[in-house]
Amino acid sequence: MFIGKRYFTIVEVTDLCGVKRDVLRQWEQHFPQLQPVKRRNNRRYYRPQDLILIRRIRDLLYRQGFTIEGARKKLTEDGNDKYESLQ
Repeated sequence: MFIGKRYFTIVEVTDLCGVKRDVLRQWEQHFPQLQPVKRRNNRRYYRPQDLILIRRIRDLLYRQGFTIEGARKKLTEDGNDKYESLQ
């Protein structure tokens, strides 16, 4: 359905990643790796690599039980290479 799509709206991301909008906005504050493109009227547009990162964050927090600080450190230790290579 979204194959080949370059940008996703926040509504699409909530459906694809199973995370609420307010949670996504909060994660943007806590995870510097997560920086959606902001366009007119401050609307957020997420790239495919953002979706992968969001799913990774969700996994660390919800399934593996990391705190936000712990998940941030884990992502930093893992490096951003795997997310940036998808651009």
